[in-house]
Amino acid sequence: MKRRKLRPDEEELWRKVVSGADRLHPEKPLDPQDLVATSPSLQAPRKKATFHTLPKSVSQPASRPSSTADMLPAIADQIRGQALKMDSKAFGQMTRGKLRPEGKIDLHGMTLDRAHPALTRFVLGAQAQGKRLILVVTGKGKQRDDGGPIPVRFGVLRHQVPQWLSLPPLSSAVLQVTQAHLRHGGGGAYYVYLRRTR
Repeated sequence: MKRRKLRPDEEELWRKVVSGADRLHPEKPLDPQDLVATSPSLQAPRKKATFHTLPKSVSQPASRPSSTADMLPAIADQIRGQALKMDSKAFGQMTRGKLRPEGKIDLHGMTLDRAHPALTRFVLGAQAQGKRLILVVTGKGKQRDDGGPIPVRFGVLRHQVPQWLSLPPLSSAVLQVTQAHLRHGGGGAYYVYLRRTR
């Protein structure tokens, strides 16, 4: 795109602006080239950009992506990546929704402060009663942004419950956690398979 030359009235206005402006860095000596560059009509013609090819080792993409920009994987992927600690046949039946939960707690709509103690009581109580499979309903979370400056994770309970289950005192009672089958709540619920009490 070719630049047009300034009209005389535009050039006069530009000179007034330049004469009334203070230098950004007055301590630096003034370069005569800077004076020429202050007026758009007096600018030196631009050189055409030249591109050089980079050596092959620099131009090839990195072998693995930088870890600084990695995002946390989805909660379903985190749970799916856990090692299998229970019988594989029972696990298959559980994930297909063939096993019926022996107890259920609905945390949907609770705050974190209310949900954590309620979950702890329920899980430890269910284990004391000899139950093996329980269902923890968290809900999927609201898909709306409150417009605040800090981004809010959707489905706070859905993300927090697996962490609570992996920490003491619940970690000693829990054998396996996985996302529930659609008939039991799908992405808004978890199957929690408990250890036998000894």
